[in-house]
Amino acid sequence: MNPSEWFTEQAADTGTAFSLKIKQKLHEEQSEFQFLEIYETESFGNLMVIDGCTMVSTRDNFFYHEMMSHPALFTHPNPKRVWIIGGGDCGTLKEVLKHSTVEEAVQIDIDERVTRLAEIYFPELCESNNDPRAQLKFIDGIKWVKDAAPNSVDIIIVDSTDPIGPAQGLFSKAFYQDCFNCLSENGMVVQQSESALLHLKLIGEMRDAMGSAGFSHLQTLFFPQCLYPSGWWSATIASKTELSQFRELDSANKAFDTVFYNVDIHKAALAQPEFVKKAFSI
Repeated sequence: MNPSEWFTEQAADTGTAFSLKIKQKLHEEQSEFQFLEIYETESFGNLMVIDGCTMVSTRDNFFYHEMMSHPALFTHPNPKRVWIIGGGDCGTLKEVLKHSTVEEAVQIDIDERVTRLAEIYFPELCESNNDPRAQLKFIDGIKWVKDAAPNSVDIIIVDSTDPIGPAQGLFSKAFYQDCFNCLSENGMVVQQSESALLHLKLIGEMRDAMGSAGFSHLQTLFFPQCLYPSGWWSATIASKTELSQFRELDSANKAFDTVFYNVDIHKAALAQPEFVKKAFSI
């Protein structure tokens, strides 16, 4: 394929690739932390690429942002304080702030340029940036969590890139221990956990590290994500307490719109394929 007409992300370690036909490149820059590109595509709207990896598109971002936020927020009994580590495109922040129980949502992303480009090229994701409950901080999320006092937060959403570069430390036992220490009594952390089809070993290592850090209850949930390797993605929730208390009635009667998430999707996302059950003894 002509590289001037197609953007292709190659995942050499898995022998796969994903391509989108492009109309034009809208922007590129080297930030202090990573190389950022924005494309206009023929069928997926605008596309953000970081260090050669697809991050977010206009067409399919709702899968990821809704599933990274609503399952956890409808499982916690009363989520008031939420931190988003990463999430610079602001889509997860927007979903979190749809919940009326949330009194404070802090987004901590090390690279301010991601947010500033999202404001230009993905304004629909940034609609809640000026919500009085929202705070945008452009600092090191790992240090933010490490320095936090006990009982500081109810839910931590780790909306990170792959575990390379600035995000590598977000997949460590030390980070999960710091999360555990600053979470409230019913606190939980939810983190994107890659593809079960291609990255099962990584998911297992994440779950082991979360357990070793003190989290006694884990759930890995699954959802489609066209842009990402295999098109099938996951998030893993680690909690101090039982994760069986899904507030189903609240979810069914939610006072806001979603594109993908609903009660049935929530339940279905928790269904475990046989090979996952065998791998994790779920």
